[in-house]
Amino acid sequence: MSGGDQEHRGTIFVDDAVVLSQEEYPGQQYVTRLHAPRCAASALPGSFAHVCCDPAVPMRRPLSIMRASAEEGWIELLYKVIGDGLRHLSSRRSGDSVSIIGPIGNPFVASRKKSRPMLIGGGVGIPPMIFLAERMAADDGAAKQPLVLMGSELPFPFQPEKSALPVTGPGKQVNQGMPLMESIGVASRLASLSGFSGCYKGFVTELARACLQAMSTEELAEVEIFACGPEPMLAASASLARDFDLACQICLEEFMACAVGGCAGCTVEIQTENGPAMKRVCVDGPVFDARSIYAA
Repeated sequence: MSGGDQEHRGTIFVDDAVVLSQEEYPGQQYVTRLHAPRCAASALPGSFAHVCCDPAVPMRRPLSIMRASAEEGWIELLYKVIGDGLRHLSSRRSGDSVSIIGPIGNPFVASRKKSRPMLIGGGVGIPPMIFLAERMAADDGAAKQPLVLMGSELPFPFQPEKSALPVTGPGKQVNQGMPLMESIGVASRLASLSGFSGCYKGFVTELARACLQAMSTEELAEVEIFACGPEPMLAASASLARDFDLACQICLEEFMACAVGGCAGCTVEIQTENGPAMKRVCVDGPVFDARSIYAA
């Protein structure tokens, strides 16, 4: 093992997880809750699980962890059915066993000095933002005021509701949020080009820009950006951070084979102080400084 792999020894587990629930949402989206105590105890926002969808499908699928309860021993995964592997996974029912490897990867690391984190999630990039917001609310309480912005062209994998928590910038007509965020006191807003009522009509990064433009200089000084989603959205998030001179961490999505650093099949080029370098998304990431991936 290389030096970078040593830090992951003893923190990645192989679990025969048990399906606790499987909820279907429009657009072939599913949220599955798995009893996986060791993974749940060590999971952090940005980490993922490598899931065996079915014994007949040899390749596992990397799925971001959306929520985790160390006390109750479960993790939740959100996924959209694409291909035979995830189709098999969607057929699993309560009581079924699912082999997982996790938690894998380096997580988001929030600054203790920034009180206004902005979390941007697009599509199946939404899960890490939910996990991060919950953890911030639990760990930091009133010390942080996260703003969660989510974008999707499919119906959202939850029932949106009108938010009672104010958000400056997009206008009063943009009032839909995520009930879970509302219940923990975290402001959220939704964006879509699909014409959903109460959602910002545009890309989620455009919604983010509207929110940032409405902030004072003092408020902007307290902002850092966290983002996960498709590559164009991540590039737009990095550009947004440059425009407002903000720190930005992004969580990359990549096809993987082993997902534990052995095959180097998920490498990406990043910029370092010593020039370009190849890093593995699975164990060197999946979270990276946006500036190392998207140079100005």
